[in-house]
Amino acid sequence: MAEHPHATLVRKGYEAFTRGDMDALRGLMTSDCTHHVPGSHPLSGDFKGQDAVIDMYGRLFEETAGSMQVELRSILVDGRGHAVAVHRFRAERQGKSIDEDGAIVFRVVGDKISDLDECIADIDRSNAFWS
Repeated sequence: MAEHPHATLVRKGYEAFTRGDMDALRGLMTSDCTHHVPGSHPLSGDFKGQDAVIDMYGRLFEETAGSMQVELRSILVDGRGHAVAVHRFRAERQGKSIDEDGAIVFRVVGDKISDLDECIADIDRSNAFWS
């Protein structure tokens, strides 16, 4: 059985992110795409538009001095424009390290990602790491 197109789209996004290929990521998103990052730290909030989302991704790489690794574990789809990706996130920053599970709920419109709503296993740990 072939992978659902929304799962393939999300998988391509994770692969591009892992390579640091921001141009490829841009091509997978709507121009008004929004990424919602939970927490109360400097990198949390709602990032609206491709430029804001891509800039935030760049800051993730900068803040972790390239140590950030995201391992995609699984993708679930509903066939109605939603996909949920479960992943493992590891990084080091300013003498701190993090290793935790997370997920992103994607909304797909046509063949593009229009919204990413991030969820994390331990919001307090995440706030401490990014603050």
